[in-house]
Amino acid sequence: MPRYTVCPVDDAAELNRARWDELARLHGQDDYYDVAGFLAGRCMLSAREREEMAAAVGSVSGVDLLHVQCHFGLGTLSWARLGARVTGLDFSPVAVERARSLATTAGIDARFVQADAQRLPADLAGSFDVVFASYGVLSWIADVTAWMSAAATALRSGGVLVLVDGHPLTQMIDSVDPVRFDFPHQGGAAHRLRSTAFYASSATRLETTETVQYPHGLGEIVTAAADAGLRVEALTEYLDADGPEGREEQMVRGQDDRWRLILTGQPVPVQYSLRATLKDEHVQ
Repeated sequence: MPRYTVCPVDDAAELNRARWDELARLHGQDDYYDVAGFLAGRCMLSAREREEMAAAVGSVSGVDLLHVQCHFGLGTLSWARLGARVTGLDFSPVAVERARSLATTAGIDARFVQADAQRLPADLAGSFDVVFASYGVLSWIADVTAWMSAAATALRSGGVLVLVDGHPLTQMIDSVDPVRFDFPHQGGAAHRLRSTAFYASSATRLETTETVQYPHGLGEIVTAAADAGLRVEALTEYLDADGPEGREEQMVRGQDDRWRLILTGQPVPVQYSLRATLKDEHVQ
């Protein structure tokens, strides 16, 4: 049976918020997010996230950074430890409260805001040198054009969007042996997923049973960025990842400690990054 079914969904935001509220309550009680390690000083950013940020701005020291869809703040607070002045934004009130609590516990100065990433609060406009988002980003967004427009609005002149996300091709794949696809590559139509699986722990079943996700191809994503007044500086597709991204049964760990998804003998793209700069004429 396919994981996803396409159908009109009127309650997508409520379904997805309930799921991410539940995830925010659970995270920190599992090994997937090493909160104890973070509190002991560990940086929770992946090598790819750090490399993409370095390519965009060099050091983040003194940079005003907005982390969109920040969940409960581990990545946001890691950027703060590296010297950025950070604001984290998430639509889950539970995640935002957990992020604020974690910042207090860690003794890190950070601001966290509850808001929809497609419609940012007016007081964030033109306030940031960097808008950052990573992993599990645009497949949760109904309107990628609105998301890009919001990101552009938050940037100062010359500011940069740094996006690292799962590749649209990977989300299409339900099985590698045999190869089976059950999710579109693009188009943005709402797709309902019924599942209680918890990507951080196979032993845990979630109470929330449904979420809604949206397929956006790279062409749609880049076009949305351009329409928002962002100049694309780099679009990179990656054939490897730091971890299995919840696909332990499908991805293969190489001798170089990188994870790959192999179809008929060839690695397929599992992640992409987008760096785009706000053009002066589009400053709000």
